Amino acid sequence: MPEGDTVWRTAQELHRALTGAQLIRSDLRVPKLATVDLTGRAVLETVPRGKHLLTRVEGGLTLHSHLGMDGSWRVQAAGGRRRGGGPEHQIRAVLATAGHTAVGYRLPVLDLLRTTDESTVVGHLGPDLLGPDWDADEAVRRLLADPGRTIGEAVLDQRNLAGIGNVYKSELCFMLRVSPWLPVASVHGPERLVALARKLLEANKARTARITTADARPDRHLWVYGRADKPCRRCGTPILTAGQGPAGQERTTFWCPHCQTGPAPPTGRQPAPTEPKG
Repeated sequence: MPEGDTVWRTAQELHRALTGAQLIRSDLRVPKLATVDLTGRAVLETVPRGKHLLTRVEGGLTLHSHLGMDGSWRVQAAGGRRRGGGPEHQIRAVLATAGHTAVGYRLPVLDLLRTTDESTVVGHLGPDLLGPDWDADEAVRRLLADPGRTIGEAVLDQRNLAGIGNVYKSELCFMLRVSPWLPVASVHGPERLVALARKLLEANKARTARITTADARPDRHLWVYGRADKPCRRCGTPILTAGQGPAGQERTTFWCPHCQTGPAPPTGRQPAPTEPKG
């Protein structure tokens, strides 16, 4: 599942492959961009902003993409056989230079805008956990601006701090030993939460496998996420799941009812809902 670390890594790959070269093919397969052709323009850079990708090209234009729940960009050498990513009908964008081809699959967001207007799509974001603008104090201030909000919902809100997704939400709450349904104001030392979030994303941004347990064995990477009904790695209590968030936008939360102090979900244990797209 793409989160801030995945997006950062994707941006680096796109940047290395395309920057400084001229596009010899541009195929944007969404209706609103069907007639757009960027062929002949040089790629200036690709930068991440939270969970957003900004590919800037010559002429003051930016191709803005978002990976959503299961999107991806795959880069291959020119003339190489396409591997992974998905079937042809899931391709939403193709950008090719003489040296490399980048293919975007299942991208729920794909826009072309003027580079000077990037703030219209990313200006609402809070401090980027992996960005040059990272400001821990500002992230804490934003989290505490709505003290009654649950910590699980607050950390997922990209307006507070940009880059945390559902995996890190569950893992952070477990590592801090707090219930995801605890109000932000009741979290002892929100600075610790912000610092830990930054530490985890920094540690994982160059890894293909996301690890929060410090155990590199494939079946030991995470504390609670994706481990419904399995024993807690600390106490052995079965891991529970519940939907959390506004109606219709719930995300599955994983937690240990023994290790994590604070309230349970309002309606008790619930089955894990299907993750929403986009």
